[in-house]
Amino acid sequence: MPDIKHKPDVEAEKPQLQRPPLYHVVMLNDDYTPMEFVIEVMVRFFHKSEDTANKLMLQIHHQGSARCGLFPRDVAETKIHQVETASRTSGHPLRCIMERESSDQ
Repeated sequence: MPDIKHKPDVEAEKPQLQRPPLYHVVMLNDDYTPMEFVIEVMVRFFHKSEDTANKLMLQIHHQGSARCGLFPRDVAETKIHQVETASRTSGHPLRCIMERESSDQ
């Protein structure tokens, strides 16, 4: 029988998986988009309840912006595109931006 050399135990190195960065979708205030439309957008694209959507709309109106959700980059970009497309189609200038989630949160 041939002499079989024993291979040393090699511990398989586990890949270092990292959570992908997340982005807040932030809706911005403007002087033209009706409050009802902002609420409709919150319910339709961010799946907010009417009550939560109303509170966020008031925050946008009084403070200038509000965070609508936290998503991976591609989902955040899609949400922004959906909101802005629906806004332009309806004749409104409503805008959203993305803010990267802070690592110290």
